[in-house]
Amino acid sequence: MAPSASSGSSAFRSSIASRAQDLPDASRSCIPAARAASSSSFSSQRPLARSLVSVKPRIALTLSLSDSTARKASRRRYIDALERAGADVIPIEPGDPLPAAFDALCLAGGEDVDPDRYGQSNEGCERIDPERDALEFQLLDRALSQDLPVLGICRGFQVLNVAFGGGLIQDLPGHRPAGDEVVTHEIAADPGSLLGRIVGTQPHLVNSRHHQGVNDGTLATALLATARVGELVEAVESADHRFVLGVQWHPERTDEVAPAATRVFTALVEAAALIPTR
Repeated sequence: MAPSASSGSSAFRSSIASRAQDLPDASRSCIPAARAASSSSFSSQRPLARSLVSVKPRIALTLSLSDSTARKASRRRYIDALERAGADVIPIEPGDPLPAAFDALCLAGGEDVDPDRYGQSNEGCERIDPERDALEFQLLDRALSQDLPVLGICRGFQVLNVAFGGGLIQDLPGHRPAGDEVVTHEIAADPGSLLGRIVGTQPHLVNSRHHQGVNDGTLATALLATARVGELVEAVESADHRFVLGVQWHPERTDEVAPAATRVFTALVEAAALIPTR
């Protein structure tokens, strides 16, 4: 019998503890094209800690500009979700200075990624924020190069796929709500996956608030698809890193998803507690 969703969180904690023993003494690069170049540049990093720390992990959270009531509410939902999970949140919007240090990165939802970053012209993108793109790809490169935990949500899921060499379907009708409507569907995580260890492998409800997406034709070859709905990929992860996870849904909207779907925040914070020694 497949493990239930309620077993996912404890399974993840056990796997994190065991994987901590296998962490490399020198940080690894993670964007495939940068592996060789960054392996030497980060070889002087101090060894990663082998035990959980008592201070709250610092989670860098990238956000859209808080220039409207809706965006301010969105910002608050992300911060609340991470703080409930035990994080010390560092919110970062376009134009903000980059943090000198952080223990994990959360890429939030928002505008479309510039299609130029995956070699296409604009054939369906709507809002594009080049400044946010630059901010997130720079922070993501830092996090991946140091093997820090990364969670991508909706746009963040798409940023991960593009950063690892994939592309995007630029427009998907019917996958986002109109007005106060809530669009939902079920997903089931693949057994043995990072996502499966976090949420379990039983089907559970998630929401849909995106108009772009990933399928097998646009999936980065360096990432694993670990949940699907029809032909669309709903979750990705990297087998080359201790915690790189992207989900297409919005777990911060707790009233729209099953409790299991929100456990990705706790998992990120727990993984971030295994931080480089300071």
